Amino acid sequence: MIDWREQRRQVLTKARRVLIKVGSAVLTSAKGLDLRAITRLADQIASLHDRGLDIVLVSSGAVAAGRGVISRLRLDANLPEKQAASAIGQSRLMHAYDEAFERFGKVTAQILLTKDDLRSRTRFLNARHTFQTLFSWRAIPVVNENDSVAVQELKFGDNDSLASLLLNMVEADLFINLTSAKGVFDDNPDENPDAGCLECIPEVLALDPSKLCRGKTGAGSGGMYSKLLAARRAAQLGVPTLIVSGKEKFSLEKVFDGEMLGTWVVPQEKSISRRKFWLAYNQEPNGMIRVDAGAAKALEQGGKSLLPAGIVEVEGGFGVGTLVRIVDQDGRSLGVGLSNYKAAEVRRIMGKKTSEIAGIIGQCPYPEVIHRDNLLLDVAL
Repeated sequence: MIDWREQRRQVLTKARRVLIKVGSAVLTSAKGLDLRAITRLADQIASLHDRGLDIVLVSSGAVAAGRGVISRLRLDANLPEKQAASAIGQSRLMHAYDEAFERFGKVTAQILLTKDDLRSRTRFLNARHTFQTLFSWRAIPVVNENDSVAVQELKFGDNDSLASLLLNMVEADLFINLTSAKGVFDDNPDENPDAGCLECIPEVLALDPSKLCRGKTGAGSGGMYSKLLAARRAAQLGVPTLIVSGKEKFSLEKVFDGEMLGTWVVPQEKSISRRKFWLAYNQEPNGMIRVDAGAAKALEQGGKSLLPAGIVEVEGGFGVGTLVRIVDQDGRSLGVGLSNYKAAEVRRIMGKKTSEIAGIIGQCPYPEVIHRDNLLLDVAL
């Protein structure tokens, strides 16, 4: 297995497309947008762009910028107030980026997304084509969630989640998450000043983010937990993540010049397909299938498809080709997958052998309820 330091060196040397996410805590102050911070960030990104890299910038800060303009807005404002603040702040945020990047001869493009834009396969592909065209024009896309129109069920939750889903769309080689911390700590530094920074997380999928991080910045909606969760998703795609300080001067240029800053999150050796990733993270499960211990073991350890014999319970009224959640007998989520049968049919054949399917429902188009090619385990939600 390749040493993580050597892997990091190789990725930073060979990367051609980098997705950078920057949080509100890096870009804003108590008074709103910190224009000096935005200019410093634009300077570093322009330098990387000059090296030939395609850059996607996922930027928070719209709500914080709007809050700076409407001073009476509370930190715990309700959703309509936050959406209104975003509408005020987003134009100011993008104007600041336009002016900052223009100083370095770079063209920016604003892209605002909701979860529905990634859920629809047509809109997903249209957005991908837009990104590809912008890259060919050597423009720098600046992406944010369309907070002012997104209803709760269409929100990503935070921009760490949005960034992790965009990795699939833009086919990035590296995910850099700029935060107010120097990296991942083994405890919350706000509560324990002696917390030590982790140099490397060797097996990111073996980590439960809640055991490492309980902290959340005051300006943002995420925290280190959401950053590690996003890193787990990236790891499944085979994309490494670097969590590094966005407040340290020239941190981006330093890491590309070989300095060992921040926390390097190692990707999975065997990545999942982009199709599986899209299904698991852009679609909402519509139903549940509970399996027995033998089926759970076959799925998790044997890499098998889900057969009707291992199913003990079905919830929901899903149809053929619907994404459903798979849980074990204790209710632990195992993953998600596309069902080959309607819920009513699964209820009739559950617990039965494959050879009995045709005799029960009149036909047996598939021997398995969920084929392993349409199944993703260990979903990072």
